[in-house]
Amino acid sequence: MTTQEGLKLVERDETGVDTAFRADVLEGLSHEQKAIPARWLYDDAGSQLFEDITQLPEYYPTRAETQILSDQADDFAEMIGPGRAVVEFGSGSSVKTPLLLSAIDPAAYVPLDISGDFLRASAAELSAKFPGLPVHPVEADFMRKVELPGEVADMPKLGFFPGSTIGNMIARTAVDLLRNMRETLGLGARLLIGMDLIKDEDVLVAAYDDAAGVTAEFNYNLVRRINRELDGNILLDALVHEARWNDEFARVEMHLVAQRDFNFSVCDKAFSMNAGETIHTENSHKFNRRTSNMLLLAAGWEPQARWLDTEGRFSVMLAEVKPPRSAP
Repeated sequence: MTTQEGLKLVERDETGVDTAFRADVLEGLSHEQKAIPARWLYDDAGSQLFEDITQLPEYYPTRAETQILSDQADDFAEMIGPGRAVVEFGSGSSVKTPLLLSAIDPAAYVPLDISGDFLRASAAELSAKFPGLPVHPVEADFMRKVELPGEVADMPKLGFFPGSTIGNMIARTAVDLLRNMRETLGLGARLLIGMDLIKDEDVLVAAYDDAAGVTAEFNYNLVRRINRELDGNILLDALVHEARWNDEFARVEMHLVAQRDFNFSVCDKAFSMNAGETIHTENSHKFNRRTSNMLLLAAGWEPQARWLDTEGRFSVMLAEVKPPRSAP
């Protein structure tokens, strides 16, 4: 077994509360449009619910991206090459990772995730599939620069960010994240990133509002987490899940919509919601070639290649860190 127990880089107070989680929730609930960053959907229960979502018939991104990773293995091997440390941002269950690792013969694998127990279980499972591969899990908020384990410090790096998670962020936050990835990985690093594509509105909304209600439970789990970890008393039965397409920003939005007026508290701070008011819990931006290229370039990543699934629903892009320059 080459898996380490993993580094823990999440800051918690003396009661065990994630301080960043508390700060984001209290700030987000104080805004006129209540909003909580989507990364807090992914505690252990939320991570498992998302894995369930990826198996739903309405949720096409996982199948489309998996097809790309399977079909383009030879391209990845040629363009990326062997001997890199693969650093996966928000690794989750790492179900797509074996496809990439099998293709490129890496020197090490470093999964980063904020959900520690889920991270370590997935890292152990992957290590069993690749017994000769050093695996170094790191429990961290990858929205910031992460100090990687010393064992991979001198290795060339490949960042891996599948699943179109980049689409969960508004443009400013997405650029900040990609810049932090650049700082984490260093000059000469490469990044393999998934980006979902603009398509028919009905297809997009159904992927975030499935008939079985699994995505709704994923959204409700955030409220359960707030109530459990932050001493909240948000009335879950007063909220209903809603997915909507916002064409102006090319994104699907997830909201929790108040069905009646009610008051609640979190960390002894009082809040209220009126009927029709929402907590905005997730964005999922969709891209085309121009917008995906511009996003990467704005953060200092130079696009190298782009692959689509056979139905043109999803894209995987390869980019490289280049030294900054101020002229063409």
